[in-house]
Amino acid sequence: MELYDTPASRLDSFVAEWLQPHREQKEEVLEAVWTVQKFLREENFEGDYGLDQKVQVLKVLKVGSYGNGTALRNSLEVDLVVFLSCFHSFQQEAKHHQAILNLIRKKLWYCQDLLALGLEDVEIIQGVPDALVFTIQTRGTVEPVTVTIVPAYRALEPSVSNSQPQPEVYVSLIEAYGYPGNFSPSFSELQRNFVKHRPTKLKSLLRLVKHWYLQYVKAKCPRAALPPDYALELLTIYAWEMGTQEKENFRLDKGFTTVMELLQEYKFLCIYWTKYYTFQNPVIKDFVRKQLKRDRPIILDPADPTHNVAEGYRWDIVAQRACHCLKQNCCYDDKENPVPSWTVKRAQDIQVTVEQRGYSDLILRVNPYEPIKKVQQKIWQTRDSMGLHHLSFQEPGGKRQLLSSQCSLADYSIFSNICLCLVETTSLEIQVFVKNPDGGSLAYAIDPKSFILGLKQQIEDKQGLPRKQQQLEFQGQVLQDWLSLYSYGIQDSDTLILSKKKAERFPFPPS
Repeated sequence: MELYDTPASRLDSFVAEWLQPHREQKEEVLEAVWTVQKFLREENFEGDYGLDQKVQVLKVLKVGSYGNGTALRNSLEVDLVVFLSCFHSFQQEAKHHQAILNLIRKKLWYCQDLLALGLEDVEIIQGVPDALVFTIQTRGTVEPVTVTIVPAYRALEPSVSNSQPQPEVYVSLIEAYGYPGNFSPSFSELQRNFVKHRPTKLKSLLRLVKHWYLQYVKAKCPRAALPPDYALELLTIYAWEMGTQEKENFRLDKGFTTVMELLQEYKFLCIYWTKYYTFQNPVIKDFVRKQLKRDRPIILDPADPTHNVAEGYRWDIVAQRACHCLKQNCCYDDKENPVPSWTVKRAQDIQVTVEQRGYSDLILRVNPYEPIKKVQQKIWQTRDSMGLHHLSFQEPGGKRQLLSSQCSLADYSIFSNICLCLVETTSLEIQVFVKNPDGGSLAYAIDPKSFILGLKQQIEDKQGLPRKQQQLEFQGQVLQDWLSLYSYGIQDSDTLILSKKKAERFPFPPS
């Protein structure tokens, strides 16, 4: 039965009849894989591969579709992550990863149980990270099962299965400077559980999207650098979370249509979660914010902030196939009308804190793709003012930037909670930024014909630094108190440098 020939109203039946795995086949596959798991747990891994200690298997974890409960019928690929005692850090794993793969490959050929299952095609495949891949057969039906083994450092405590790890774990991950995704297997238990504990109906949607991707994208473009299945799984989960507010009962056709529409707009996707890591730790906060500034699409691994699973792939091909899919029967109802999609934003709403001198902070919920003009309108509705509103922001270590009302926050790569500075000016005033000695900067409204001394008075009122101790510079020139901003050519949104004057020294003590 072809998906494209199936009416939207029959998608639930299509999943049940054609995509759900048969219990007997699933049991046979898992029985064969159990032999591999038994070998890994019981084998004594010692060898001359640069390892100076006995290697023990701490845990073998079944991941991928067989681990998270989204396997398709006739799926004969199983992924295993092996946590080993010889890895005490991410750096050690990177150092010994290849040696461990060679050691396991060598030991496989001495396992009689695996040889009895027709062990063959054993090879180390380059990837992110490198993995050991081989084939065995099920006992009853003699079907070939492809097994992938990835060794990993056990970074998480044994008690952490679906809860938030200590921030130090992610700090050490960030400081390891590994290639994005290379250390993701260390967090595979969180990745698996992120999907595994979802409602049954959502898993049906995941199977449907995966089937479409395999049959109508991957099969048609076998040589293209296409996104991993995991990226589409995360996109589907995001669509369900935002489109249904995580309801367990929903229409499968609406969910499927929504995912196809999101795939068409891949250039605008910026998706991340704060389930396992948050912005409370400054190292994690700074790193994730930098990740969110990269080229879109962005789909950050919910368990590994160093890995944008969407980066570097041919999403344009996927978008073309999604466009074609939306024209098929599976996206039309019984009256030949297109199936409506859920309302899902291309990036989640963020919290914007607006600071303005003389007012309490204003908290707004804003979507990064909303025009900044709408943000200004929300401020006008809250505060009765007729002046011109200038909004600016400053990233740590960066320059303060003025936000254009014609742009959106997304144009400035702002996709996480942000603090904006609001300065209200009259038609005669301009806004200038004053950079402090600590690197931060503040905005001030002033008439360009005003004396520099007037600006210094504002700085004293706002920051507490007496104006006699202030030194202001513009373009390398020290500004004199009784000259105007206009006389120095200072214009709207220019930045002045503030420093504290050095104490004067007298050659003789005053009498």
